Amino acid sequence: MATTPTSMRQGSSGDAWEKGARAGYAVSGGLHIMLGYLIAQVALGGGGGEEASSSNALSQVGESTLGAVLLWIAVVAFAALGLWQLADAALSRHKASDRVKALAKAVVYLALSVTAASVAMGSSGGSDDQQAQGLVATALGWPGGQFIVGAVGVGIIGAGIFHVVKGAKKKFLEDLTGVPRGSGKTVRGLGMVGYIAKGIALGAVGALITYAAVTADPDKAEGLDGAVQSLLDLPGGQIIVVLVGIGFAAYGLYSFVRARYARM
Repeated sequence: MATTPTSMRQGSSGDAWEKGARAGYAVSGGLHIMLGYLIAQVALGGGGGEEASSSNALSQVGESTLGAVLLWIAVVAFAALGLWQLADAALSRHKASDRVKALAKAVVYLALSVTAASVAMGSSGGSDDQQAQGLVATALGWPGGQFIVGAVGVGIIGAGIFHVVKGAKKKFLEDLTGVPRGSGKTVRGLGMVGYIAKGIALGAVGALITYAAVTADPDKAEGLDGAVQSLLDLPGGQIIVVLVGIGFAAYGLYSFVRARYARM
């Protein structure tokens, strides 16, 4: 009998892998709560110039001895979750679109693992905005670079729209199983607010990268911090950014639920 992708992950080693992957969701939850706080601080003018980015949030975690230990736990947890998603993309029998989404998630979580390791070893690698601008500058130098960067920007906008739709239509509930009946309303609320907020932030990042492609100017590209600043410049921007910060924190709390009840 052929071995199915599911059975390949059974047994004690598979159980340990699944626990590590679930821990990745929990670590992601803590990271999003910190990001929500930093984003809200930017809106309220109390951030002290601190960047609202995953690398900065991880840096704050690592400022104590306990935090340094937690960072290495994050490295392992994100790597486990990234490899789990990679296995789903490579081995599962889901439809092609689901495999592509699993591959995209694998890239995100493995990148977070690398970032956490870099911070744990004392290397920030520059701000998210600087990293985004450096990558865009490199890509613009390639043949067809503007098209490539534009395609990436449009893809990120698409991911933002996907998150908003997933939140608005409550499709994130398909990722969960066994949630206690009495907690359903709270989980739905956290997921809706969290996914929509993440979608708005991703849309802003994608729009800035697309603009950088159209103008062939890498300085126009921004990471999360630049996207938050661009939202802050809109009419009613302060309220929008505070709501996005609250949304990121809600997504973090939802991620804790997902760590326990995710359909793996």
